[in-house]
Parts: sequence; C-alpha cells; structure tokens
Amino acid sequence: QVQLVESGGGSVQAGGSLRLSCAFYRSSFSITIKYMAWFRQAPGKEREGVGVLYTTSGITRYADSVQGRFTISQDSAKRTVYLQMNNLKPDDTAMYYCAAESDGYNWLWSRWADSNSYSYWGQGTQVTVSS
Repeated sequence: QVQLVESGGGSVQAGGSLRLSCAFYRSSFSITIKYMAWFRQAPGKEREGVGVLYTTSGITRYADSVQGRFTISQDSAKRTVYLQMNNLKPDDTAMYYCAAESDGYNWLWSRWADSNSYSYWGQGTQVTVSS
C-alpha cells in the first residue's frame, strides 16, 4: 500500500553534513501519511528513533542525541521527507530508516520513538562518519 524509498546515505568525515531523502508512494489516495520518522540502527545496537514529523502541521520532535544537529523537513508536492544532518559524529554511523504511519487516531506522541508506532518502513540507507 505504501512504499518508502530512502536515498542520500554515504561516507563523510566528522563535522560534515549529509541530507537523507525519503520518498513515499501510495497505492491508494485514501491513504494519508500522518507521521514520518527517521530511525537508525548501528551494528550490535537496538534501533533508535532519530526524529519525527507530523506532516499536517510540520511539528517535529528529535532524540536528545541529535537535537540541534538534525532537522526533518518535507516537500509535500514531491511527497518526500528529508533528514538534514549537520556536525556529524562517528556515533552517528548507522543504517538509517524512514518510517511512516497513517493512523492518527491511535497515535501517541509519547511513543514516537517506538518502532511499533509505524506501519511502513523503507529499506534503509547507510551513513558512515569517520573521525
């Protein structure tokens, strides 16, 4: 029903920047994506929420570890969400995933970083930050 396609990953030195993109495609116009989020998972670690965007209002929330360095934005016409990552650190090295949820009725902001809050996932894009 919904397909998410990430792009923009790569290798960068510490202090550098990258911008990830997540384009979403839907099989039906009845599906409205309410929340778009970015997660990441480093080898041997659990998947963690990076940030989320409420597509209707543009409200965002971020993990403390990326607050002030990462920014989520959207281009509604292109049905694309971006993750701008600045001042990257080696600890930011991970596979980054885009996630989406269309059900706004059962949404809880307190659970935005819980991967179970999202029904749709992309395949991931690798980000590697070297020191």
